[in-house]
Amino acid sequence: MNATSIEATPDPREPQESEESPKPDDTPGRIVLLTTSHRVAPGLLSWPAWQALRTADQVLCADGGHPQLPYLREAGIAVTEASPTAEELVDACAGGHSVVVVATGEGEPALTDGLARLAGSGRVRMPELELLPASYDLPGARLLDLVQVMDRIRAECPWSSRQTHEGLTKYGIEEAYELVEAIEKGDRDELREELGDVLLQVVFHARIAEEHPDTPFSIDDVAGGIVAKLIHRHPHVFGEETATTPEEVKEHWLRTKAEEKRRTSVTEGIPLHQPGLALAAKLSSRARTAGLDVPLPRTDTIGYELLALAARAESEGVDPEAALRAAARAYRDAIREAEAVGGPAGGED
Repeated sequence: MNATSIEATPDPREPQESEESPKPDDTPGRIVLLTTSHRVAPGLLSWPAWQALRTADQVLCADGGHPQLPYLREAGIAVTEASPTAEELVDACAGGHSVVVVATGEGEPALTDGLARLAGSGRVRMPELELLPASYDLPGARLLDLVQVMDRIRAECPWSSRQTHEGLTKYGIEEAYELVEAIEKGDRDELREELGDVLLQVVFHARIAEEHPDTPFSIDDVAGGIVAKLIHRHPHVFGEETATTPEEVKEHWLRTKAEEKRRTSVTEGIPLHQPGLALAAKLSSRARTAGLDVPLPRTDTIGYELLALAARAESEGVDPEAALRAAARAYRDAIREAEAVGGPAGGED
């Protein structure tokens, strides 16, 4: 063992050895491997976990710095720092004793492998073995891992530690486009991966923002802000208003957004650096939603023709950017077919 020794604990309630009564060692006892999640606050354990801890003859933990230990001791649970072998743990259970092992972050693989070997040998009468999850991850708990990993990368990686909001801008745009491509391709594995890449951009920027000398903010501030916004803009879900159609939901959204932003023009908040077709469609949508009858400029230049096509697409419920991408992919396929027939003719690049 690496730390404190453990021994089988005599129980004065049991009958003493005699010809009529079985030896204490004839009763194999019970081993409980208690696992916890580092993504859940220490001390928040399930009721079966607390029962197992309170009724155990011994509670062991190999890690003296385990985050659960202060809370267990505060609750009156005596915890011994020990790293028993499988054989020692089986011996400690002799006589019907119960031993709880509070697993470390690695899950005690050496101990569980040793117990499996003993059980498979057939030479040892094994105690009852139970794997008891003491706490479970809530939905979204793995985001805590991402925050921790990003924090370490920011501190220790020579490249990541030097990045700025401005330097990461191009990557955010690229990842957004790759996400759109994955959606349009219908590739589920690629979609999951690209969502992760977009999420990384959010966490990376938030981590950089923590270091600002005057107005720092963290990922919790980012999440708190969007939570408050979603609740405020969904009074039909979190408040007393009602909405039974998507149109009514959009009306609620636009009204609450206008109250928040206090904008003087429907064009405020539209990013002018987005792709041209998307920009034209967004302007057309804002004008139409506001009930503004604004005639399109009439000229013979291609730009105004594209503007008219984008406005028409938006009014018909078509995303002009997506429509053009679909047409471009079809054109690409046609080019490849022509190349396959006649051979590549070279290019301008």
